[in-house]
Amino acid sequence: MLKALLLENLHPQARSILETAGFDVTTRTGALDEAELVEALDGVHLLGIRSKTHVTAEVLAQSPSLVAIGAYCIGTNQIDLAEAASRGVATFNAPFSNTRSVVEIAISDIISLTRRQSELDRAMHDGVWNKSATGAHEIRGRTLGIVGYGNIGTQLSVLAENLGMSVVFYDTAEKLALGNARRMHTLDELLEAADIVTLHVDGRSGNAGLFGAKQFAQMRPGAVFLNLSRGFVVDYSSLRDAIVSGHVAGAAVDVFPVEPKRNGDPFESELRGLPNVILTPHTGGSTEEAQEAIGQFVSNKVRDYLATGSTTLSVNLPNLALEQQPGVHRLAYLHRNVPGVLAAVNATLAEHGVNIEGQLLATRGELGYVVTDAGARVDPAVLEALESRPESVRLRLLS
Repeated sequence: MLKALLLENLHPQARSILETAGFDVTTRTGALDEAELVEALDGVHLLGIRSKTHVTAEVLAQSPSLVAIGAYCIGTNQIDLAEAASRGVATFNAPFSNTRSVVEIAISDIISLTRRQSELDRAMHDGVWNKSATGAHEIRGRTLGIVGYGNIGTQLSVLAENLGMSVVFYDTAEKLALGNARRMHTLDELLEAADIVTLHVDGRSGNAGLFGAKQFAQMRPGAVFLNLSRGFVVDYSSLRDAIVSGHVAGAAVDVFPVEPKRNGDPFESELRGLPNVILTPHTGGSTEEAQEAIGQFVSNKVRDYLATGSTTLSVNLPNLALEQQPGVHRLAYLHRNVPGVLAAVNATLAEHGVNIEGQLLATRGELGYVVTDAGARVDPAVLEALESRPESVRLRLLS
């Protein structure tokens, strides 16, 4: 029986789908450090995580039974994707399932910051009545600057316009502007135009340190700032300085460079205690609706990969869309992308009298993935011959 380990309090749907598919599923509520994860992965074929568990090269090297990783979130920078691919460990994430939830909390934060609601709330809880319009504004007519115009950025753009905002955006990739949004050619240009700046960039290493003292100084006096993307893209000490000086009127931060691994663990940040600053514990995508959708999406993807070899939307392997074919024996062969592999596979099958019913090949960078359906039982000698080839990464027989 295939074994699955699900960490970080995933939605019950994630477990239910895998158990229905025949997996022996173990769940844990918190994240694990490297040593704990290596121990827990002994004999495990499928690992499910969110953002706090880091799957390092060392973890992968000591987990030979691991076949697939499900990242039940958008980001995958917590996983060594290249090392996973080199060991034939397919990785899947949920690039769309919590988009709406992140967009809604961004809108909520923008309104709250612009109306300075967190300050009013704190004063009321302290027993202070301070009815005043000073520093409170409507968002209608203000300019929203979106840094990162992907799935979240584009949907936020549309909703912000519907609320009467003007939208400008900056992205290093060529993106189609939606509605009346205007593309800025540089980040500097966006910062000069925006009353609210919100980051929605991905976790690639090149985004580290994207926003620091220089960028905060370039923001309009009295502008507000949001980071709901990745903790390592912002210098929070510089953000603190900008807020204390009054240059930045407020901020909402949902992600941090170092985050507690478990609920209830202490949280430290230089942003604690600052006025008009909203801090949330990486919950931008944490609605019940989003977590259910993520649980379904990722579990279905890893289930299908284990059962059929389908790699559609895998973030680190060549993509092939495959379905179950009754009555065939399927060879899923991941290999290094060098000339002659397909010919060698077919020659090996021919030598052992295996008739090919269907075959698909896809490549991605240094990897190739050839899936062959045979009409009859595949002799173990075929598997031995293919696995012994120097370009072999991983071979699975799916009957």
